[in-house]
Order: sequence, then C-alpha cells, then structure tokens
Amino acid sequence: QVQLVESGGGLVQAGGSLRLSCVTSGHTALSRFALGWFRRAPGKERDFVAAISWSGDDTTYPDSAKGRFTISRDNAKNTVYLQMSSLKPEDTAVYYCAARDSRLRVGPDFGREVSNDYEYDYWGRGTQVTVSS
Repeated sequence: QVQLVESGGGLVQAGGSLRLSCVTSGHTALSRFALGWFRRAPGKERDFVAAISWSGDDTTYPDSAKGRFTISRDNAKNTVYLQMSSLKPEDTAVYYCAARDSRLRVGPDFGREVSNDYEYDYWGRGTQVTVSS
C-alpha cells in the first residue's frame, strides 16, 4: 500500500523559513503520482497549500502561498518537499502530504496538480508547523 510520512515541522519565528519533507513508499515510481500539500489549522477546514504534477513541470498555489512557498519533488528519493519562507502566524497548522494516483485516472488530467483535496487518494498523518509572532 502507498504510504506517506511527513517530517520537518516545528516552531519557527514569524519571517522565518521551514522545509517540510514527505517520504513515500509502497510504489515503484513516484512519477506515478501528482503530489500536494494541505494544511488544517485548529477549528478550521483543510486548505490547499501547493501541488505539483506527476512530471514535476507544473505547480499550483493558492494566493496565500504564492511567492512564499515552493513545492518540489525528487523522484529518486521518493520525496516531495515544501519550502516555506516569510512565515506568518496564520501559517500555523498541521501540514499534510497527499498523492494523486494516475493509475486511477484516464485522459489528459491523469497527472495534473489539482487543488481539490477530494482528488487525492493517499494521505500522510501530518506534521505540525507553529509560527510564533
């Protein structure tokens, strides 16, 4: 089975940077998946943070992340990253890694970097990011 494990969360000061990692397993090639990051703050719904296509050539971000967050992937290491900079207290949340399986889809959208959480098939358990003011 496909598994995702996040790491790299912690406490940082506002304006600081943090790099999250998500190591995947249970598959033969990470290129099988589009990958995404989502987050959930206490008492709030899960929000989209970033996504990257199966090839790594396309990314998408919400306005809250543009210019500050960068998603990347290293297929050889079966890992997807989220580089966060200029962090704000409102970035405080549990961050989740998710994978969208191209094997479950047909047509030109099979590996697209979509922003809807329901499009993703596998999820990690999350890593806490806390940004102090």
